[in-house]
Amino acid sequence: MSIFVNKSTKVLCQGLTGTQASFHIKRSLDYGTSVVAGVTPGKGGSLHLGLPVFGSVQEAVRETKASASIMYVPASHLKLAVREAIEAELDLAVSIAAGVPLKDMLEIKAMLKGSKTKLIGPNTPGIITPDEARLGIFPIDIHTKGHIGVVSRSSTLTYDAVLEIKKAGLGESTVIGLGDDILIGVDFVDVLREFHRDAATKAIVMIGQLSGAFEEAAAEWYKSQTHKKPVIAFIAGEAVPFGHNMGYAGDVITNGYISVQDKKDALIDAGMIVVNHINDINLALADLQ
Repeated sequence: MSIFVNKSTKVLCQGLTGTQASFHIKRSLDYGTSVVAGVTPGKGGSLHLGLPVFGSVQEAVRETKASASIMYVPASHLKLAVREAIEAELDLAVSIAAGVPLKDMLEIKAMLKGSKTKLIGPNTPGIITPDEARLGIFPIDIHTKGHIGVVSRSSTLTYDAVLEIKKAGLGESTVIGLGDDILIGVDFVDVLREFHRDAATKAIVMIGQLSGAFEEAAAEWYKSQTHKKPVIAFIAGEAVPFGHNMGYAGDVITNGYISVQDKKDALIDAGMIVVNHINDINLALADLQ
């Protein structure tokens, strides 16, 4: 099992005919992802990578029964792309776009509220269920199918966490990059909740960062649970001087005055296993075994 996507998930690609989309969708198809269609306005009726291209998401969903979308659209077009996904009642949309205007994200968050569509991202490597489905830009050869869920706020450290799981001789159920921006779609709480519901996920690796308050919300949720799966957490930014603004988007909210230790203390108090270095993850996993 997995969360959000698996081998039976039918996926469409918004912006399929672009250069980056072509490259990554070809890799996802080779990986076994069930990509069934593309959407590019003005190019409906054509074929690309052997896939039918439609002029709208609703038309693509009607013809293919797709339930998820990977969006290779520029940041300036994301609001429209998400609106199309919501109107077509897709279960999931994934956006890797970086630099989405904050005003647009506020409108996107308002649109998502009350809809059935979940958004991963923006500014994310996406989501991958090993050997089943890849929506985004994850490198393929580092992943192994297994029982460890991964959720991360740091794109690069997501890959490091996966390699640490591999060092422990284990694999992943699903790996999700939440995105690095101030406003994102699904957050730690949403993903932790789904991993707790997934019978195949036995433990979870959570990667946080200095900025924002998503980790504190995760700690509060986890602390409130009666039946908890083990969560191994790492917070990036330990060496940053207190009060220093890292330049992360989330620093606009926290203003650099929530320290890594504050976050670690909250996670420890909630019952999570907190490691001081990312290369301690494999040791923590070994201890669980």
